[in-house]
Amino acid sequence: MPDFAKVISKARAPQQNHSAGDAIVVDLVHLSRQSLGDRALETELLGLFERQAAQIVERLTSLDLENKYRADLAHTLKGSARTIGAFGVADAAEAYENAARQNAADLDLELEAVDRAVEKARKAIGELLMV
Repeated sequence: MPDFAKVISKARAPQQNHSAGDAIVVDLVHLSRQSLGDRALETELLGLFERQAAQIVERLTSLDLENKYRADLAHTLKGSARTIGAFGVADAAEAYENAARQNAADLDLELEAVDRAVEKARKAIGELLMV
């Protein structure tokens, strides 16, 4: 199990206004609050998110998916991301969700942003789980 105490001690306090450009990819202080400091639960949540996020992005790239289902998947991703403190992913997923619900023409651009945010989060989670 990773030594989150070392990683969390290096994390800065959560910011009031999270955005995709924030330096913190996964807010470990937020995650610790969500899990009541249970390190095993933190590890489990990070692993679940890492796998779920990859599956959702893969599904979103499916050509045969209606926008309603794309929006629902993005909504699921947004909630999961907020739970673990991956606010950049949550923001990108929310933008994609809104665009899908409005049948926006630039859905591909929004999907690219989701994909980038998810890859960044998955990389950070991979590094955390290797601590």
